[in-house]
Amino acid sequence: MARKVTKAELIDALHERSSLGRKDIHVLIDGLFEEIKKAILEEKAVELRGFGTFEVRIRKGRKRARNPKTGEPVSVSDHGVAVFRPGRELKQEAWKISAMASPSTDDADASGE
Repeated sequence: MARKVTKAELIDALHERSSLGRKDIHVLIDGLFEEIKKAILEEKAVELRGFGTFEVRIRKGRKRARNPKTGEPVSVSDHGVAVFRPGRELKQEAWKISAMASPSTDDADASGE
């Protein structure tokens, strides 16, 4: 499983690459996330060229669904779901990751496990 990167780690990385202070970067990132969220909730797509697109898709409801916790039958109405579609450049770079073997996989294969 991939290691997670937190917002604090992103702020630190941007701080090292720029002359901006951590607090300024934090305000900027929070503002960016808020604007993306606002646009998505207004049913607008947010396109970031070279990265990807954030948008809302409507999922059809179902009359016969099941509550996974209780097993009780429930009905689910149509509802929006936030989705991210990676851009071509991101897809191409991510595709290369699957072609590379991780070091832990190589070690296990070499030992015969």
